[in-house]
Amino acid sequence: MGMIKDDTVRNATSYYWGESNYIAEFWNTLTNVAMITLAVLGIYSSIRHRHGKRVTAMYVGLLLVGVGSACFHATLKYTTQLLDELPMLYLCALCFYSLVEIDVDIKFGKRLPIALALFQTGITLIYVFWMQNPAFHQVAFGVTAVGAIVFGTKRFSELNIGSETRRTLSRLHLMGHLGMWGGFLVWNVDNIFCHQLRTYRSYLGMPLDGLLQLHGWWHIMTAYGSVYLLLWAHLLKLARLGHDTMFSIQYFMGIFPHVALNNPKKVD
Repeated sequence: MGMIKDDTVRNATSYYWGESNYIAEFWNTLTNVAMITLAVLGIYSSIRHRHGKRVTAMYVGLLLVGVGSACFHATLKYTTQLLDELPMLYLCALCFYSLVEIDVDIKFGKRLPIALALFQTGITLIYVFWMQNPAFHQVAFGVTAVGAIVFGTKRFSELNIGSETRRTLSRLHLMGHLGMWGGFLVWNVDNIFCHQLRTYRSYLGMPLDGLLQLHGWWHIMTAYGSVYLLLWAHLLKLARLGHDTMFSIQYFMGIFPHVALNNPKKVD
């Protein structure tokens, strides 16, 4: 069994990004505020409207991803790199569980959550102590994500809903994928043109260099992509229960989407 790497900065990480070092990476830390804010709004909304622990758990998973990423980019330690990477797996597992057990009555009892917990624990131990390779993490993440996508598609196909709810769900699904794939594209551009971007950022200086912090833009795009997909799963459950017409997607401060109760019609 392998040992955990020394908890040193930068050279302990599996990746390298052309970033400015402020706290250690100011912009990469700051841009996680978007994901944290969206997650907190989701938690608040699901608890306030009593949409169930499984829905709340998805947003908690998103919050852990945002906090973990902020901790990693603020410190660039190997231990906080794990806080950045591993919660992504747990978030996918929570989404998978929520989509499988989408109804009020639990179908698989404790068997499914125990199996998922054992699977994620095994992945975590292998990744931390043995196979410290980004490819392993990516494959594990992909397997869990595919499971969530398959069950999400299945649940959507089973719905008998009105055209307005169907349009809303389709729009959320599209926005989610645009955010995720767009962020993935930006992430790759940042990796490929890292040194050139560093040169341009040094020329611009603070705060304009933030416009070319593509890893930070990746954080923002995937934050919105993730939350739109969670909102899709959230509204999917409401539609499954026949409550979709009672709720809609609204925007806090005009930029942070969340599920909210429709305003009652005023009577003169």
